[in-house]
Amino acid sequence: MFTGLVHGQGEVTALERHGGQMRLRLRPLFALPDPRVGESMAVNGACLTLESWDASSGSFAVYASMETVSRTSLNGLRAGARVNLERALAVGDRLGGHLVSGHVDTVARVKGLRPAGDSRWCRLVFDPEWSAQIIPKGSVALDGISLTVNACGPGWLEVNVIPETWRVTTVSAWAEGHAVNLETDMIGKYVQHLLALCTRGGAAKEQEERSASAGVTLELLREHGFLGL
Repeated sequence: MFTGLVHGQGEVTALERHGGQMRLRLRPLFALPDPRVGESMAVNGACLTLESWDASSGSFAVYASMETVSRTSLNGLRAGARVNLERALAVGDRLGGHLVSGHVDTVARVKGLRPAGDSRWCRLVFDPEWSAQIIPKGSVALDGISLTVNACGPGWLEVNVIPETWRVTTVSAWAEGHAVNLETDMIGKYVQHLLALCTRGGAAKEQEERSASAGVTLELLREHGFLGL
């Protein structure tokens, strides 16, 4: 579990691809005290497991499965690329962003980026099937960054990036067409899923009742001897 408050950037120092899977070696560009093998690390918003730590180079290795590679923008990384890094939330820490699972839903694309005072306005586009989970003034994670949705519609959303976020994350490298990992709000997912179950359940019950009532007819009763004629 994460919060979307990026701890800092990391550099991809090595990358191996095989059979649709990936292993990456990353060097944090910030102090990373007591890294532990097996801990979770959000890499551009994708939750990965730290496989090894090399103290001599100050770098660690992570593995991305075929499922992760197919759903995220990690496959587009190259040696020397910068990524956003966040360690997992510790119980008792401040929750300054929002609850982020690190399970990327889809890849969005930057459609527009321009100054807005000291901030930057950014519009992203994505598959409209995810729009139901995104609401104005709700939260999204973009490349692992917790951001507030200023406006949204079918297949698009707009966010405001403040100067501090611009400074410490990879947003400053975004440009038109840039691929961005998008995770919608966790609470919104559960609400949508439960409502869908309720709707399907109600529809199924109504259909069952209609079928049952339609099945009991005068002709059926007469045929089975329940009527005198």
